Formats: sequence, structure tokens, C-alpha cells
Amino acid sequence: MPDPQIVVNMDAAVLERLHPAITRWNRLEGRPRTHNFERAMRAEVRDALWMLSKQWQMGEFYGDDAGSPVLAQVCLDVMAIDRFQAAQGTVEAFSLAEPLEARVECRPLLLRFGAQYMSLDLRLAVGRRWLKLLEREANRPGGLSADYRTEYLDSYKVPLPDPNLTTDAAICAHPDAWQQVSAAATRLMDGIALLDHIGAGGQAFDGIGASVSDQAKLTDLVEKLRSWFQQLIYQPPPAGTAGSADSWLPDRLEYQFGLSAQDGIPLEGDEEQQFGHEFVMRAEEYYQGRLDWYALERRPDEPQLGEPPQLLVEPSLRIQTFIPSPVIFDGMPNTRWWAFEDRRTNFGEVRPDSVDLGKLLLMEFALVYANDWFILPYTLPVGNVVEVKGIAISNVFDERFWIEPVREQPAEGWSRWSLYKLSTTAAEQESPPNRLVLLPTTPKIQESPAIEDVALIRDELANMVWGIENRVPLPTGVGRSGHEAARELLAHLKRLAGDPPIPPEPVAPIRYQVMNTVPEEWIPFIVVHVEGSVREVQLQRAALPRILPNTAPEKIRPRTSLLRQNLPSAYYIHEEEVPRAGAVVAQSYQRTRWLDGKVFTWLGARKGTGRGEGSSGLQFDTLLDTAK
Repeated sequence: MPDPQIVVNMDAAVLERLHPAITRWNRLEGRPRTHNFERAMRAEVRDALWMLSKQWQMGEFYGDDAGSPVLAQVCLDVMAIDRFQAAQGTVEAFSLAEPLEARVECRPLLLRFGAQYMSLDLRLAVGRRWLKLLEREANRPGGLSADYRTEYLDSYKVPLPDPNLTTDAAICAHPDAWQQVSAAATRLMDGIALLDHIGAGGQAFDGIGASVSDQAKLTDLVEKLRSWFQQLIYQPPPAGTAGSADSWLPDRLEYQFGLSAQDGIPLEGDEEQQFGHEFVMRAEEYYQGRLDWYALERRPDEPQLGEPPQLLVEPSLRIQTFIPSPVIFDGMPNTRWWAFEDRRTNFGEVRPDSVDLGKLLLMEFALVYANDWFILPYTLPVGNVVEVKGIAISNVFDERFWIEPVREQPAEGWSRWSLYKLSTTAAEQESPPNRLVLLPTTPKIQESPAIEDVALIRDELANMVWGIENRVPLPTGVGRSGHEAARELLAHLKRLAGDPPIPPEPVAPIRYQVMNTVPEEWIPFIVVHVEGSVREVQLQRAALPRILPNTAPEKIRPRTSLLRQNLPSAYYIHEEEVPRAGAVVAQSYQRTRWLDGKVFTWLGARKGTGRGEGSSGLQFDTLLDTAK
């Protein structure tokens, strides 16, 4: 029996109307009954009084019958940022050849901790590059007369670690590091050792036995090696050279730098007008790891950054003509007939209270003044300070208006608020200029896992601050858990020290303990007075003793460059830099691509908020049960 729900012949079923529910359409459209569309296009409104009431309610009767803008000309002063100062170092010329983050954040590489070399991966990379340069120069016509690769391998080979020496404990205490170093020892070249030898006053051909004709060529090859290494990882210039000042302030655990741009105003009392007034900007507390305009503050009390500039430079005046474009945003009312809104923003669901002034203002802007705003697109170069002098507007009635920026009055004080405009901490007698700062920074930066990670916490029971090395660098160049590294190092040193002597049998049920121990990755900071003050205090790095059998006690030194600052001298941190919540400081490699496509890699630091107070369990003068 056939299924009544299946239609075998659709045409016959429709013609005979066997299934009245089946319908078909070719298209859906309105069918007008007349050829006159005049009434349909009138958009007639039956209740004109309702429309008038809504206009009165929305305040449309208070509006001006103004024309729409059709042409605009904008006048801008463009001042190039031309000088840079790292912390309190010397002022140097500013260049767009490198991103500002690399110049500000770059830290010295972790190449050596005392007598222990670090960053074996970088050392091997530099050595491999040097051997390639030697091979290429030896095979080039007119190049080196001999191949000196074997001589350099013998002179600058990676030393083989000895597990029986305490000087190699930082390597042999960690099995993975010991394995990697042993595989490279005596087989590969340490390129950083060659650069250190030359930096100490030596020559590239010392101990190589190179001929006199090859000595100058080897010296030139070393300069190529230096240039390649600087391009591989961006580093601060060597100490004693121009621009060698570091922007990192160890006592503040943050960066500090200054920028300036000449605004063309001569300094007072300068009759010849050789030296110009500068727009000075400073970043006093930059530590977030994302550099932009909000890290800077204006300094109206500083007429110039450091020494006055040598030449008065006038700002570049730029005038450009635009066709204004109306502002368009999601949910705005559509101003055309027979068009529906996209409903991406449903203002009908917004139910503000009587105190929600922000919501009411936003709704009024979106519903009443939506078609009153226009934008003027203008592309600005980076590395400049731009001030809008004014905009000339021409409307459809052939009227022309000159519009100037609205300046804040100095008397407003704390009520000032602005976006994309630098703030200031100094009192100003005149209205501040409306200037936009476009820093030469990069929008995207790749960041490696942290090489160093230090948590600074307050310990109220011990009345001190601890620097906990959560992650420390190994000599191989990788980071390791600070707790695991400290435990492995202590166990290795105990094996080298030998078995402790057997203590005598106790004659009393209790014994006196001067102090207990804490993990070696906990570095203490004690409170001391600031020199010359009896009330102000600061934090000074201290050290706990490492007591091993058969050896003299020694101080436990930190293993991160963040806490090894100024060793063996004292290191201080401002007390307010470690709040009750604590602080976390980390160092990692940063990598980005600049405007010309060049890749920049540098070692940078950042600081964040900690997780509160902690307790080390440090105790003094305790009595212990000898039976346990």
C-alpha cells in the first residue's frame, strides 16, 4: 500500500488539488493596484501632534538650523622627538632606527656571575659564528693565509667542569646543566671569552700564532663579530661610552627616562636665539612592560632636557584639506527613510537610574546628536609631538568657521580630565597645550618565558623583607625553579664537604638553638636608616650563613642578576617599593620587528603586584627537645 504522505506526481497533484495544503511561489513581492506612487512616497503621518510632542520632548526645537560641513582644513604643528635621556645619564640624540622599548628596557646580558660563566647557549652561538667567519675568510681570495680554527678552539674552548671543585658547583649540582656543559666542553668554542679578552685590552690574534699580514684581518673580523652580536641581541653600550647609562633603577625596581622635542620658543635672555625651549617629557615609574604615551608626564618646569640643544628648530607647520566624514557607530539611529537600524545596540533595554548620569549622557549623544559628529582622518608620523592649531570648516551654505581646541584652565586643579594628553605634577600659570605624543613603539612584542623571577614579600613576624628567587638562570642559559636549584646546590655542597662529625650524646633534655634555617632561595632584606636621616628607612640586602661540616661558614649569595646588584657592595631598595601586597619582578627576552623589517631582541624586566605577605619561619633563640 503506497504511503499517502509521498506525492509521486507533483504536477498532477497540484492540478487536481489532491493535496490542498501544497502551495508554491516563484517570488514574494507587493502587487500595486495603481501606477501612481506619489502617495506611497509621502510618508504620511496621521498624528502630527504626536510628532511635534516628540520633537519638543527630545529638545529638537532648541537646535540651530546649521549646515553640514563639506570641506575642512586642519593646521598642525609637528615637533620631532630629538633627544633622549636614560635615568640620570647623559642626554643623547634620539633615533628612529630602533624601537623605544628596546632602548629603554634593554638590560645587560647574563654572561657572568663572579667567576662562573653564564649563558652557555649564547657563548656557543658566538663561537660558531666566529669559526664560520674564519672559514669564509680563509677560503676567500686575498683573505687569511691559513685556517686558524683549531688554534681558536684550543685557546677559547669551553672548560670541562670538575665535580670535586666548589667553583664548578653551580654546574655540577644540576644534572641537566652538567650534561650539557660536558657535551660542549673541549669540543666547542666560547665566543664570549674571545670578546671579553679583546674588551680587556687584548688582541684577537693573541696566542694564535697568526702572521703579521693576518693580524689586521683578524682585527677586522672581530669588529664584524661585534656588529653581528649586537644585531642578534640589543644591549646597552659598554660602560664609559656614549649612551651607556641604564634606564633601570635597581633601588626603585623600575625604569626611568626622559624625552624632549623642540617647540621653537627661544630661551629667556638668549638674544641670539641659538638655544630653544623644549617640550620635556619624563617617565618616572615605568615598569608595566607595555610602553605608551600614558607612561610619560609633561615637565613645564624644565625648559630643556639636560643641556640646552645646540640649535633652535622651528616646528613643522602642516596644512591638509579633507572632506569630513560622519561618525558611524553600532546602534546609532538611521537618518534615512525606509531604512532600519542594525539593532546591534538595543537602547530600549537600557534602564538607567536617576543617578546614572553617564548612561543618560551616552544615550543622549547616541540618539539626539548622532549625526552631529564628523571625523577628519589624518596620518601622523611616529616619534613626533603634534599640536592642533585649529580647523577651518566650510559648510553647505558657503560659510567658513575657524575652530580652535578648547584648553583647560589652570585653576581647575584636580577636576582636570583628558584622554591622549600628558598629565603633569607641576603647577602651571598658563593653559597647557593640547599636544598628542606618538611614541615610536611597537604594537606587538613576543616574550620568552621568564629567565629570572623574584618575589619581594613582607614578613611581619621576622620584621624584614624577603626576596624569593622563584626562578634562577643556570649556566646553560635556561631558567630553573629557584627552590629546586637551591636544594640541588646545597646537596652538592654537602657531598663535597663530607660527613659531619658525630655529635656527643646529649646530657640535658633540651638544647639551645641560636637560629634555624630557611631555604637558600630566600634572600633577606633588613630595615636600615637612610644616610643622614633618623626617621626615613630603606631596605638593605643581607645574607644568611651557609653552615656546612668541615668548612668555614660562608654567605649565601643570590643567583639572579636582579638581586646581585652591586655585589660585593651594599644594595638598597626604597622601602615604599615593597608594599604590603608585595612585588614580583621578572626578566625575559623580548622580540619584535621594527619599521624597516629589522628584528630586535633584548632582555627586559617588568614589575607586578605580589600576592600578599608571607612567613619564612625564621626563629631565633629557641629550645629544642634532644629526644627528637
